[in-house]
Amino acid sequence: MTLEDLRAQIADVMDLDPADLPDDGNLMDLGLDSMRAMNLAMAWEEQGLDLDFADLGETETLAQLWALIEARQSQSGT
Repeated sequence: MTLEDLRAQIADVMDLDPADLPDDGNLMDLGLDSMRAMNLAMAWEEQGLDLDFADLGETETLAQLWALIEARQSQSGT
């Protein structure tokens, strides 16, 4: 996964243009509710990404979420 993949997937469930999803904007304030976050977490799990619903709750911004994903991808070697 790349940052742009992540941005596109989150923007899609929030009905936003990816360009309208800033790195430092609070995802919940921008419209990412718990149901959408749960759907994203399930989709990412199916893709093999080590990320769950609790991780989304602990990260406020796209940049924070991306940093977590990068760290997990580095640990797993993907």
